[in-house]
This record gives sequence, C-alpha cells and structure tokens, in this order.
Amino acid sequence: MTSAILQVNAITFTYNTTNQAAINKVTFGLRPASVTAILGPNGAGKTTLLHLLLGLHPPTSGSILLNDKPLKQYTRHELSQRIGLVPQTEYVPFAYNVLEYVILGRAPYLGPLDMPGDEDLRIAHEAIREVGISHLENRVIPELSGGELQLVLLARALCQQPTVLLLDEPTSHLDLANRNHTLRILDRLRRNGTTIIFSTHDPEAAALIADHLVLMRAGEVLDSGDLNQVFTSEILSRVYGTNVEVVPINGLRVVKSMGRLEA
Repeated sequence: MTSAILQVNAITFTYNTTNQAAINKVTFGLRPASVTAILGPNGAGKTTLLHLLLGLHPPTSGSILLNDKPLKQYTRHELSQRIGLVPQTEYVPFAYNVLEYVILGRAPYLGPLDMPGDEDLRIAHEAIREVGISHLENRVIPELSGGELQLVLLARALCQQPTVLLLDEPTSHLDLANRNHTLRILDRLRRNGTTIIFSTHDPEAAALIADHLVLMRAGEVLDSGDLNQVFTSEILSRVYGTNVEVVPINGLRVVKSMGRLEA
C-alpha cells in the first residue's frame, strides 16, 4: 500500500476563546494523487481542519505529518511551496487584474524584494489557462462574478505548484455548470499527480470525484474510508442527523433526504 503523503494523528484543536474542542481526536491518512472530500454539515469543523492541515494553527495535541515529516518542522515558505489553499471567498482590497492576482501565487518562490520573472509569468499564464479563464486575464477582480472569482482563486493556488491542494467548499456558490467545470479541473489535477482535499456539505459533489471520504460532525470524524465503503445511507444519516437514502441512478449516486430522524 502507498504510504500517506499527509498523515493526521489524533489531533485535537481548541480555540483560545472557548474550552470546547473544535476538532477532537481526528485521525486519517491521505494517499498521494488522490481526491479526499471532508464531508459534513455546516459547523462540523471542516474549515478548521483545513487550516490545521495548512499549518495556520498548530494542533492543541496530536500531530500532522507531510511526507513523514511533522508540519511544524517546515518553514512557512516551505509549506507554501508544498500546500496550497483555495478559500471559499476572499476580500481583495486593491484593483488587481486577474493576471496580477494569480501571479501572487509565486510569492513562496521569491525573495522579499524580488519581482516575478519570465518563468513566474509563464507559470501564471499556464494556471489561468488550466482553469479556463484566459479571456479574463485583463479584467479587474471587483468586476468578476462569484463563480469567476472562485476560478481565479483556484488559478492562484495552482500558480504555487503545490503537491497538496486544499479547497474550502469550492462548489458551494457555483451553478451546476461551474460546479462540474471545477470538479473536472480537480480530477485532471489528481491525474497529473496533485493530492486534493476539499471540504463540502454536498454529498453528491463528493461522490462525483472523491476516492476517499472523511465524514465529520461536531468536530469529530464519524467515519472515513474509500468512497464505496462509507458513502452509504446509514452513515450519511448519522453525519447529517436526518434520514438519508443513497440511490444509484445511471451510474451516479444521488442523495435523497427522507425527513428528520427520530429523537
């Protein structure tokens, strides 16, 4: 079996403002060049877990290993060259155009006073082409729709050339066409060797491309494993606190809510 590129070992995390654990004894491993969906309802701790995987917060207890090395032993620059994050949204205070904004992804490879060079520009153009927004290169960020901005954020992360890409609810504000476009990009990245981890509350989006699921509720992992093992009516009902039925239709898994569970 291929060793995990990212290994999470019994991590707990508690914010300073509360005594309640936001993440409680979470353990799982991620295979290289795989797609993992962190699936659960709003407030499950999915975004907090992504921030821990990115190294923005150290876990209160437990450990996270990247390529068998503790995350805390990497410098910020080293982590930024290996792990990228696509947030749900981002406030952009300046009127960057798309190309200028995407090339900010090269920052981990530049010194404090360095300017992007020809190779950095080539990589930025390639990232923009990869997500299909070359026609937007000269548009300023405030003029973009929400779906267009989501693709720009993805292009900026690709400009980092990470081996692990984290995405926080990447399809939550997208229409069906843009959702499927984004998922196809992620599947193509996986086939080219990138390890993908994305959070979502939408089980059908997870079922479309994920190899592996981490199922969360209230800061805990209720189950994890390969999609075929854990994407079941019984387990999803526990995760969402409502009766859920998984129905196969034309080779796809469709999720139907059947009403509240009995107390």
